[in-house]
Amino acid sequence: QVQVAESGGGSVQPGGSLRLSCTVSIYRYCIGWFRQAPGKEREAVAVITSADGHTYYGDSVKGRFTIAQENAKRTTTLEMNSLKSEDTAKYYCAAGGRTFGGRCRTVEEDFNFWGQGTQVTVSS
Repeated sequence: QVQVAESGGGSVQPGGSLRLSCTVSIYRYCIGWFRQAPGKEREAVAVITSADGHTYYGDSVKGRFTIAQENAKRTTTLEMNSLKSEDTAKYYCAAGGRTFGGRCRTVEEDFNFWGQGTQVTVSS
């Protein structure tokens, strides 16, 4: 069983920054960050293919968020800059191995191990 654990959430003012970390107990080919705001569906924020570092970003976070890996790909970080109130949500890290053409997708069903989530609140 793969264990997934997130850390680093908290409260920040608009324009501020936060860094989330996700640690997995066993290497997985795909790591993704997803978020869900109250009353909204869960959406993909960023996905990374561990083998080659290929990344995907949701349109709403492009240019502001950066996904990266360290510690032999066992830790995946999400650097969030220029935060906006609409970034307020519970952020989940997910791990999986299903790919399409060798690349990881943003399809939730491709990720079979999920963390408990960490809250990010952006408010003045």
